[in-house]
Amino acid sequence: MKSHLSLLLLTMSAVMAFGAQCATIETKIEIEAPRAAVWQQLHDTEHYPDWNPFIRSLSGEWKQGETLNATIQPVGKSAMSFSPEVLEVEEQSVLEWRGRLAGIPGLFTGQHRFELVELGPARTELRQSEHFSGCLVPLFDLTPTEQGFHAMNRAIKERAEEQFRRRP
Repeated sequence: MKSHLSLLLLTMSAVMAFGAQCATIETKIEIEAPRAAVWQQLHDTEHYPDWNPFIRSLSGEWKQGETLNATIQPVGKSAMSFSPEVLEVEEQSVLEWRGRLAGIPGLFTGQHRFELVELGPARTELRQSEHFSGCLVPLFDLTPTEQGFHAMNRAIKERAEEQFRRRP
C-alpha cells in the first residue's frame, strides 16, 4: 500500500513538473524481398534471440487485445521486459502494440508500430516507429532506442533478403 502511495505521489509530482510530453521515433529500410518474406522474419519471434539485436524476445498471440511478453535491449543499455497490448494486426502488413511503464497510463507510454509497404513484386519497405507520451518522456534518452530500431531493421533486411535469394 505504501509503495502504491509513493508511486502515485511521484506520478502527480512528475505531471505537475513536466506536463504531458511526446516524442516519436520513425525509421524505415528498403528490403529486396516480398512482403511475405519480411513478415515471416518479423513473425518468427521464436528465433529473435538468434538474430534480433533490439527485441531480444517476444512471445504471445498476435491478436488485437492480447498481451505480449517482450524484452528489448536498446544499444548500450540493459535489457528491459514489459507486457504490451496488441492494438492492430494486419497479416503481412501491420503489427502495433502499446506498452506502459509500470502499467500506469500517463507516466511513459510507447505505441510501437511495424508497417510493411509493398514497393514492387520483390521490394518491401519496413517502417518501424514508436510514439512516446507521458510526463516522464523528457527524462529518457531515446537515442539508444532509435539505434536499436536501425539495428533491427538492418538485421531483418539481411535475413529476409537471404531467405528470398535461397528460395527454390
